[in-house]
Amino acid sequence: MELVALLSSKDKESWPQVAGLIKHGEWEKIFIVGDDEAKSFNSDKKFEFIKVNFDQRIKDLRDDLIKKLKGKFDELEVGLSIASGSGKEHMALISALINIPIGIRFAALTKEGIVDL
Repeated sequence: MELVALLSSKDKESWPQVAGLIKHGEWEKIFIVGDDEAKSFNSDKKFEFIKVNFDQRIKDLRDDLIKKLKGKFDELEVGLSIASGSGKEHMALISALINIPIGIRFAALTKEGIVDL
């Protein structure tokens, strides 16, 4: 499964959750969606960084995400982490994925390991 993870620079305390999800998962591809500041995120695993401007209006952000994510996926659904970010960012990303269209499974790292929600 491929992973799409949102990283908000306004919510850096959630970055370890995303880092753990990447580290402990067996992902075919990893896509990190974030702004300029999120470019500083590091991982031992290779990922593609998708730069966006979270200050856009929600519809513009969704449309930007569709344009940047469309054609990137090899599978019919992706694991999605929205542990980081705001409601506006979450809604824009979920809406973009659904409109591509691609199925989503929410993924989270717990004490028991990675779970699909």
